Amino acid sequence: MRLILTLLMYLMVSIMMIETTGCAVHSAMNQPDKKDVSVLKRGTPRFEVIGELGEPVYTEKTDDGKLIDTYAFVQGYSKGVKATRALGHGLLDIATLGLWEVIGSPAEAIASGDKVVVRVFYDKSKLVDRVIPIKGKDEL
Repeated sequence: MRLILTLLMYLMVSIMMIETTGCAVHSAMNQPDKKDVSVLKRGTPRFEVIGELGEPVYTEKTDDGKLIDTYAFVQGYSKGVKATRALGHGLLDIATLGLWEVIGSPAEAIASGDKVVVRVFYDKSKLVDRVIPIKGKDEL
């Protein structure tokens, strides 16, 4: 009888672990990717900037025919950083029988990347001329 109770308890704990673990792991792996902001250097073609940062949220044309794009994106994390964070969450989930999720899940919600907004000025050949960071200056 004692063996049956022990097995049932083990089964319940295992089910609880399966149900509660993985949220922080999943969140860590699904954080936004790190953008290559080196495309913002002078002389980079506009199509390369768009390819890395996505479509601008706003584009304006100056009187002399030059373009100014405003980009807004979340600067995320490299694949290695995301994998390391997920592995850490997974190990802590196992070590604490799933209790780590109380800390790990909110931590991943908070550490979801930094919002960056920049204005990119292009010359007449649509090459980056200069960049003005508006938000997230430390991310550039």
